[in-house]
Amino acid sequence: MPELAISTEKVGFLIEKAREFDVKDIESDPDSGSNGADDDMIGVLEDNADDPVVREITGFINALTEDEQIDLIALMRLGRGDGSIEEWKELRRDAAEGRNGRTARYLLGEPMLGDLLAEGLGEFGLTWADERITPVP
Repeated sequence: MPELAISTEKVGFLIEKAREFDVKDIESDPDSGSNGADDDMIGVLEDNADDPVVREITGFINALTEDEQIDLIALMRLGRGDGSIEEWKELRRDAAEGRNGRTARYLLGEPMLGDLLAEGLGEFGLTWADERITPVP
């Protein structure tokens, strides 16, 4: 079984945050002047350029080492079915070759990122706690 350069705790944190991001919807009223109490907090579930979840995910991914970012991409692709656990070296090599400094943007563009990362961990026989996770620095 190959070893991961990224900890299960870090992947679990990203799974949680990616799932928060996935439930967002496009912004329906960009010029809204109301406050959250007036519109039943609908704005919290809308995606916009200043989305704190996107900033948190991006900052977290950018702070990872190059090896951790490569493993994260390879895990997502493993969970997506682009290869098997036996092809981990190839998945990792492809992730390294395609690396361009925009890992967070690439991963956030993948629908159901949290589920794909969870599936990838499952291929390693690893699970993450489906509860609030604090990132490990």
